[in-house]
Parts: sequence; C-alpha cells; structure tokens
Amino acid sequence: MAAKSISLLSILALSAAAAACATAPEPHSGYLSTYDGLQTRSDTVRASISERRDESLAQSIERIRIERAELTAAAADALTPEEWALVLSEVDRQVCYELSERFTVVETDEDGVGRVRVAATRISPTNPAGSAASAAANWFIPGPIGVRAPGSTGGLAAEAELLAPDGRQAAALVWARNATVVGTDSPSLSKVGDAHQLAEAFGDMVGDAFAPTDRKPRAIPDPDPCARYGPRNRPEGFVTRAVTGLYQPELSGGRKQEAPSPAPRSN
Repeated sequence: MAAKSISLLSILALSAAAAACATAPEPHSGYLSTYDGLQTRSDTVRASISERRDESLAQSIERIRIERAELTAAAADALTPEEWALVLSEVDRQVCYELSERFTVVETDEDGVGRVRVAATRISPTNPAGSAASAAANWFIPGPIGVRAPGSTGGLAAEAELLAPDGRQAAALVWARNATVVGTDSPSLSKVGDAHQLAEAFGDMVGDAFAPTDRKPRAIPDPDPCARYGPRNRPEGFVTRAVTGLYQPELSGGRKQEAPSPAPRSN
C-alpha cells in the first residue's frame, strides 16, 4: 500500500509540473480574412488566445449565419477523414450553441445577415494506450480531478471570425489548448478524444469573443436553431465517463456530419 501511495504521489507531482506549462501560441494559418489588430491575452493559463473585436460593428450585427467548420490541410495530416469529421461536427455544435445565446442564428444567406467562419487548424491526437493507463490510475484518486500520463494528451487549435454583412471583420479569434495532465480533461481511447471535448471550451470562447460587451447570454430560442446538430445534452456520455473513466466522442457529441474536404494549406 505504501509503495502504491508513493507511486501515486510521484505521478501527481510529475503531472502537476507538466500542467504548469501553458499551451504555446499557434502560428497564424492564413484562414482568417485579416489578422490585423489581434491582441494576445496574458490572463489565461491553459489556453493560448489572441482576439479582437470592433465593438460598434459587432453591436450592429444581430442575425448571423454560421458556416460549416473547415479543416486546414495541415490539421488533417495525422488523422483519417472520419476522425477529423467527428471533431468538426462537435466544433459546429458547440459554436452554434454558444452563438445562439447571443445572436439570432439563421440558416439562409439573407440581406443584413453576418457570417461566422470557423476552421480547425491543429488536431493533436490523443494516445489511447496512455489514456487507458490514466483511467486505471484515476480509480485511486478521489474527486473530479484526474491525472493523465504525460505525453499522452492531445489538443485542438482553431480560428474563427465574425464578418459584417458588408464583409468587414467585426471580430476574430485565434485559439489553442492542449489537454492537461492534471485536471478535468478525461482520457479517451479515441485519437480525437481530447480535441473533441476541447471543442466545448473553444465554443465558449467564440461566444465571449464575438458578442458585444453589453449583449448578455439569452434563453435558448424555441425552436432551437442548433437542433440539426443533435441534443444539447448527452446523458449517455456522462454515464459512460462515470463508469469507465473514459471519454467517448460518439456518445458525447451531436450528429456526425459528412467529412468535407480540407481547406488548402496556406503559403
């Protein structure tokens, strides 16, 4: 028992040291219409965030059309089309959920409607073997905080912009985050387990970055403009995670979308 305790303490100490490292800033992919005016935030620990918002221009936009999330060619290199389509589907879902609480989401291109463009620029694979070991170790750790094997975690990087009806950029976001080895990021046997669950954090940030300061979250519209992505809550995913300690994307996200072609690699 003492040996097990010492071993567990060693894992926690190593994990805590690794968790102290912030996600490195992402290079610009070239996807956004402009990167002018982006400001890098210094008040974040786990995520790298650069953003800008033209407050008056964003304030003038009430209705938006959210274009389907894209994938840069560089982000597609290490994954199958099925794997990155799973991540893009969850990015679509989370971005729609957050923006629908701040803007009126429409599905057609109408006069006076703003556009939201989103792309995943990096999907770092999760290591399934390391995740299995982490899930087993977490049975001995009480509470919601778990540990992950160093070197086994994945990540997600993405860019998004809000364009006014006349094409001007009203807001932009360059975001990246890696799963931490100590925290609430659950291990997964899927190579895109971490990227999939980090899509929620990215969606939250898109909502905060695009909405004008005085536009507070509103009630979910009825009918729900995001219903095409599936239910907002998936209890089966929570149950699976509670029983096995593992995150399963297929039980935690919305409806899987058909895989689009990756966007051309920028020069």
